[in-house]
Amino acid sequence: MVNSPPDVITPATLRNLSNPPSQAHRIITQVLVVGTRVLGRAFLEAYRQASYSSKYYKATVTSQNPSEVHNLANHGLTLDEACKILNVAPPRKGQTELNANVMERFKRLFDVNEPKNGGSFYLQSKILRARERIEMEIESNKEDAEHEKNEKEGWNPKVYKNR
Repeated sequence: MVNSPPDVITPATLRNLSNPPSQAHRIITQVLVVGTRVLGRAFLEAYRQASYSSKYYKATVTSQNPSEVHNLANHGLTLDEACKILNVAPPRKGQTELNANVMERFKRLFDVNEPKNGGSFYLQSKILRARERIEMEIESNKEDAEHEKNEKEGWNPKVYKNR
């Protein structure tokens, strides 16, 4: 007699035909291996991009102004980027006051990008950081001007006689 299929197909017979137990571990192993490969390549590529980005910023900043490396590492924005964001000219070397144009541009852009009115919190944050970076540069100019003044006039300690 020839082996013919059974007349009645039971659920156990279907289970055995559709999912043989010897193949399940192979499929799981393949999924794990492929997934690990994909994640490994993604992490490697992210590391390479971060490394190249770091080298690029250090090279461009040191070629322009060596003191900018410290500022970029601490604050994330260079003075040039901050001025481009607010669309203002960079503060001059001896400038010790914040330009009214900077505050006007800041207020306008900050209000336009208000998240409650459909703006972007990210852009609003960038605008704030740009203003802070320009303020930091002006504060640095003030300190330099005071230092130069002290060098010209000599050190003059503030002494209070009525103590």
